[in-house]
Amino acid sequence: MYPPIFTICNADPAVQAVLGGAPVRLYPFGEAEDEVEKPYATWQGIGGAPENYLDQPPDIDSFALQVDVYGRTAEDARAAAKAIRDAIEPHAQITRWNGEDRDAATGLYHYGFDVDWWVNR
Repeated sequence: MYPPIFTICNADPAVQAVLGGAPVRLYPFGEAEDEVEKPYATWQGIGGAPENYLDQPPDIDSFALQVDVYGRTAEDARAAAKAIRDAIEPHAQITRWNGEDRDAATGLYHYGFDVDWWVNR
């Protein structure tokens, strides 16, 4: 019922190299602690739907995700975003680059993108 973004990223050596391992610092929205090691990333569902049919229950669900990456430097945020992108693209589609900015409150660099993911039931 949820896209396997964490499972895919946690198993990927390139993601582990930039977001640590056991487990990687990729959190569902609202679950990253205030003092989490940087860089880190968050993800949240922003849409989706079951693939409905007239003659049978759905066999696949679509999910739209927002991924946000934070780092102490722009290079850290970009490297983490690239590693996540490369890990998930064999399984999902990047649908939008949400841009880069710097968080005024924390000073962290931010890179964001959206993903569409189809998950078999």
